[in-house]
Amino acid sequence: MLTIWSSKQDSFCDGVSRRSFLQAGALGIGGLTLANLFRAEALAGQGSSNKAIINIHLSGGPSHQDMFDLKPNAPQEYRGEFSPIQTNVPGLDICEHFSQLATMADRFAVVRSLVGMISDHSDFHTQTGYPRKDLQNVGGRPSIGSVAARLLGPSGSGAPPFISYNGNYPGYLGPVYKPYKPQGGDLKLNGSMTADRLGSRTQLLGSLDQLRRDMDHTGQMDALDSYTQRAVDVVTSGRVADALDLNKEDPQVRERYGNNDGKLFLTARRLVEVGVRAVSFNWGSWDTHGNNFGHLRKQLPKLDCALSALLADLDARGMADDVTVVMWGEFGRTPRVNQGAGRDHWLQLAMGFLAGGGMNLGQAIGTSSKNAEHPVERPVHLQEVFATLYHNLGIDVSKPQLVDPNGRPQFLVDHRAPIRELI
Repeated sequence: MLTIWSSKQDSFCDGVSRRSFLQAGALGIGGLTLANLFRAEALAGQGSSNKAIINIHLSGGPSHQDMFDLKPNAPQEYRGEFSPIQTNVPGLDICEHFSQLATMADRFAVVRSLVGMISDHSDFHTQTGYPRKDLQNVGGRPSIGSVAARLLGPSGSGAPPFISYNGNYPGYLGPVYKPYKPQGGDLKLNGSMTADRLGSRTQLLGSLDQLRRDMDHTGQMDALDSYTQRAVDVVTSGRVADALDLNKEDPQVRERYGNNDGKLFLTARRLVEVGVRAVSFNWGSWDTHGNNFGHLRKQLPKLDCALSALLADLDARGMADDVTVVMWGEFGRTPRVNQGAGRDHWLQLAMGFLAGGGMNLGQAIGTSSKNAEHPVERPVHLQEVFATLYHNLGIDVSKPQLVDPNGRPQFLVDHRAPIRELI
């Protein structure tokens, strides 16, 4: 088994370890069987789109006022220890520890008035747009990656539509639409195993499982069949295997991303490049109840390095209009610095970062109060960000797109207008 851990292995204040990882192998794959997906795409006129999203979750709750909404004129106990610097977009200032991002602010937008966050140390609501309890009686809300897998299927390259290195939230869509989470060390055929032999084995297993499938009312057998089919396709194509192998990347490129600290950013770029529609991962540790500024002094430059390399790479490879990057966390941090030089949980206001997707970038959306307590102008709801992401994928959220297990049509979000400043 090959396991790639993120550079941080800390626990949050709830005591649960949040270690971002990537397990590479040949099992544990979500999506329809390949033949059915291609058939459905042909009927729906889908499957040719290269649109994709990279969903970056800053685990623990990032400090909005120490990153993209600094308050240099606030009292010391609010403004903290960092200073703003100018970017290449007049009037858009960001933290001094984002020196590389400051040179490319025309390639991203920041939301300084994000609301609707949830008190939950989890990436659930930054993948679904909802709290865990919503529609829990039918399985819960599905993540945007699972929705993309259901509505769009694979892009036609043979890559799974959704790869997640963090949460696993297919919700009421069921286990068939779990993200691809490979489970083994070698994704390539070797020795005497040919593609024909591998295909014959899976056909035999499918025949032997038919009786159990006929008796199954949970969808687990269909899910297992889809995992097997997707694994076969990944193994025989080799494209995803190559994308996961960072040793195939130019060492100078790996260094530009920050090597180990930026490997998930680089892997995400390589995956969307081979046709994955949605990639999500957690990065860093942001639950800074104590020593907030000491911690961020070490972490912000690493984020600056990896994120700026990703944006530059997408632009240089002609992918910026097709790939949307979103970065956020579960909530913001308290305006007032506590006695331990930290900031605590704050639901009233958070930050969002968006890039790519053919959007109108180079701007800050919304304003917050003088001490970054709450929005003053243009509050942006969490679900407006999701409406924007769905829009960029080519999915219409203005009408019900899915049907839950009780037969009820479901909208993907309740706030269905994309962020007008971006679209």
